[in-house]
Amino acid sequence: MSPHEPRYGQRPSAPDPLPIPVVDNHTHLDMGRGDEPRPDLGEALREAAAVGVDRIVQIGCDLPGARFTVEAVDAYPGVLGGVALHPNEVPRLDARGELSAAYEEIADLATHPRVRVVGETGLDYYRTGPEGVGVQQESFRWHIDLAKRLDKVLQIHDRDAHDDVLRILLEEGAPEHTVLHCFSGDVEMARIAVERGYYLSFAGTVTFKNARALRDALAVVPLDQVLVETDAPYLTPMPWRGSTNAPYLLPLTVRRMADVLSVAVPTLCQALSDNSERVYGPW
Repeated sequence: MSPHEPRYGQRPSAPDPLPIPVVDNHTHLDMGRGDEPRPDLGEALREAAAVGVDRIVQIGCDLPGARFTVEAVDAYPGVLGGVALHPNEVPRLDARGELSAAYEEIADLATHPRVRVVGETGLDYYRTGPEGVGVQQESFRWHIDLAKRLDKVLQIHDRDAHDDVLRILLEEGAPEHTVLHCFSGDVEMARIAVERGYYLSFAGTVTFKNARALRDALAVVPLDQVLVETDAPYLTPMPWRGSTNAPYLLPLTVRRMADVLSVAVPTLCQALSDNSERVYGPW
């Protein structure tokens, strides 16, 4: 390790502030990384605002996280929320006979006016084996229907399931505002998503040295369909990969995205802010 490389595990230093404030379109301030405690919400928001991340979308993807999210959106004007049952959570709830009751609570929490998102929902074939695919797909369809009934944004988790995610969205009919969170597809998938009018949200993975294919996908996304996120506490951007992520590190991803898109940082910041307000409404 050179003296200029970060020591993983140390707390990353704050990057230079962005010239125009942007939105962290997907973060999990209800959880810590590994055995770490969850962050202090007020402190996390202040640190983010100091570097030009003045609004966030807090995502709760299990019942405790969804309840936390509703409390957070009531307490902080810079926070909007999303609630859902993560695709990896669904098979566990189903095995315990608790899925129907969980759906009822999510549907109730999603009616809150500052919960603007149903998500993250979708498919994850990496952590859930073939036995969980059927219930994951049923759950994905249930969440799509909920988003449309409540006129909410749909945020989608897609891991190793690109074809089925696109197929089910087409079969069910996507909500007016659909976001592919932490986009991980290739150029072809990006073009399909753009053509269908979806928004593509990029996380710290786009900064990783081995992520050339992801940067190629970003390069074909129009400025009016791109979003940015941390997915904190995970997916920390370079040069801090391996450390705990937080909204205050979002400028590192924004600046790398500007390089890939060959636009000035202020131009991208304005687009990210405008897109977020168009998708989620005013904070």
